[in-house]
Formats: sequence, structure tokens, C-alpha cells
Amino acid sequence: MDPNSKRREEYRAKHSSLNLHRNRSLAADATALKSGNMFARFIGVAFLLVICFGVAWAAHMYFMVHSAIDSKGGGNIANSVKISTRQPISVLILGVDQGIEGRHDQGNSDTLILATTNPQKNMATMTSIPRDTLADIKGDPGDKYFMFRVNSAYEVGGSRTSVKTVSSMLNVPINYYVEVNMKALRSLVNAVGGVDVNVPFSFSYDWCDFHKGKQHLNGRHAVAYVRMRKEDPRGDYGRQLRQRQVIQAIAKKAMSVNTISNYRKLVDIFNKYVKTNLSFNDMLSLALNYRGCMNNLKSGYLQGHDAWIDGASIQVASTKELQKTSDKIRKNLNLDTETLDNEETRQNELNDQNNHVKWDNPQAFTNYQIYERDVDKPARGSNSGYGKNPNPQSSSSSSSSSGGWKFQW
Repeated sequence: MDPNSKRREEYRAKHSSLNLHRNRSLAADATALKSGNMFARFIGVAFLLVICFGVAWAAHMYFMVHSAIDSKGGGNIANSVKISTRQPISVLILGVDQGIEGRHDQGNSDTLILATTNPQKNMATMTSIPRDTLADIKGDPGDKYFMFRVNSAYEVGGSRTSVKTVSSMLNVPINYYVEVNMKALRSLVNAVGGVDVNVPFSFSYDWCDFHKGKQHLNGRHAVAYVRMRKEDPRGDYGRQLRQRQVIQAIAKKAMSVNTISNYRKLVDIFNKYVKTNLSFNDMLSLALNYRGCMNNLKSGYLQGHDAWIDGASIQVASTKELQKTSDKIRKNLNLDTETLDNEETRQNELNDQNNHVKWDNPQAFTNYQIYERDVDKPARGSNSGYGKNPNPQSSSSSSSSSGGWKFQW
């Protein structure tokens, strides 16, 4: 007999008395397979499937939004580092008048709001800048727009020129911009299910009625609410207040759980109507690490003085007002305050010295002049005795030419 076969026979004879069973630790007890346990297993499998689909949906949403936002250009690395390390940042919000009333040209920025957020102080600020504020428009190679309304900066060079102009006027760094055209406002408000605002007084505008007190606005009503100006006793300053109300309400609703199901609409709107240099990761970090700042939000505006310059209605901010606004913004950015020294303050100083303008006089200036760049001599036609508006109640938008110098609005 083969030695190996003999050893196997001896092993079987030696251990024949042992009862060997299959491993029951991995085998279910037949008595346990009752209908109740089967139902529990079914529920467990279904629950796992729901989780898997949820994760897949969340991943799809994440990458879809990521692609939509980053396709806009994204921010620079230095600014992204500020957000990732929870440093204070500033954002210029621009509401442009494209897409409304059939406009398709470059348009102007009817809304300018400079926002800052400081997670170390848990504080945010929103400062409205009136669109008619006199400013040194940066980025204009031919000085055609030297000392124009601040909203014309967008027409000259888009968001980047607006950023440069506001940054210079207030001596503050601006890290980001968010540009929304007015057509998007209607869609954004509808996508988040409408917004609630506290209407300061009753009025009607563009076939929409508004009543004093809390009111829910859909997209069409929201556009009318932020565009009305002439019926507001505070003029453009009242409109700025309403603009800040709607922006805050949209931001609050957009971050709520109830609007996640509408993310596709929001992404589509973002793709069509919003331009920004914020990357997706920047926005995600802001939502996660800066949200506490919204609980301590201080809003205000740059106050200007009415003036008529070469037949056009302008808002001229005093040096004192410019300095106060600059100080407030710089403090929330953890920057030391600095004395303003720019073209706006130079123009004010020359008018103080030569024309004795009285900033505490509520009447509109008719003797405020625009002086040539780097020359303490009035630009020809700038209220030099024959460019004044004889009727201050006439249109605030005009084009006038005299003495060879054209002040164009």
C-alpha cells in the first residue's frame, strides 16, 4: 500500500469519534428567518440604497456647482488664501442694468455695495455707494471720463474698472466682485421661493403695489421694489436701503435647507447672469466659516451732497464723509486708518478754497467746479459761469458742451 494512503487511513481511524459540524457563526439559523426579520432586512437594504443615491446626488450637485462657478474665472491664489485662513475680505457687489427694459449694451452699475466680512470679529458691513457719486474713474486711457459718476466706471471697463475706482475713492483693498444683471434678480428671487422684506412705506411702481410692513415678494415684485426711486422721499438713498434688504433676504434663503431642491435653477441662473472672481472653494469656505458674521451686520451708505455740475445732477461726497466711510471699512478689514489723499479729496479742497462751498448748506451746490487733473485750474465749461442748470428740476441726465470742454453724463 502507498505510504500516503496508509497514513490517511490511520488518521481517519484515530479521529472517527469526533463530531465535525459546519461553521455556524456565518450561517443563519433557519428558525430566525421569520417574516419580521425578512422585512427588517428589506428596510435595511432600501435604507442603504437611499444613502447611496443621496451621496451620488450630493456629489453630482457639488461637481455641477463647482463647474458652473469655476468656469467664471475663479479668484487669485492670494485672495483664496485669505478665505482659507479666515482673514477679513471685501467684496464689491454690482447690480448692472443689462437685461431690463430690452437693454443689451454694456450699461451702468445702478447698484454698488461694498461688503466686508471679518470672522475674527464676527462682523460684516454693507456700504451702499450712490450711483451718482462723483469719482475719479480709473482705467480710462484718454481721461474722457475724468471725474464722472461712479456708475460710469462699469461702462468704461466693467467690474475691474469699478473695483479700481471704488478702491481708490475709499482707499480700501477690494478682494472680490460679484456682478449680477437685473434680469437675474427676478430669476434668483423666484428660485428661492420669494423673499420677505419690511416695506418702509406704501407705494406702487411698474404695476406692482407695496404696502408698509412685512411683505412677501416674488421675482417681478422684487425687481420693482429695488428699482423705484422717484417716489421715495429719500431718493436714491431709500432705494439703496431696499436693495440691501433684498440682497440680505436672497442670501438667507439661498443658504436654507428648503432651497436645496432648487439648486439646478440656481446654477442655471448663476451661469447666465452672474459674474464673479470667487471660486467654488472660496464660496464653500465663506458659507462654512464666515456665516456667523451675518448675525452682526452693520449696513449704511456713503452720504453725498446734491450738486449741479455743467447741467447734470451729481452727488459729491465731502472729504469728511469719505474719510468716515474709509475708516469704518478699513477697521473691519483689520487695517489701520489712513488719511485720504486722492483726486476726490483734491477736488473738494480746491472747491473749499476757491469757491467756498458750504457742506452744511442743504441746498444743492451750483458753484462746485471740476479742476483739471494735476492742475489747479477749472476745466473749461465746468460751472464757469455758463454751464449751470437754470432749472434744477429738469432731467438729471444730460450732455452739455461749452468752451470746448465736454462734461458728458
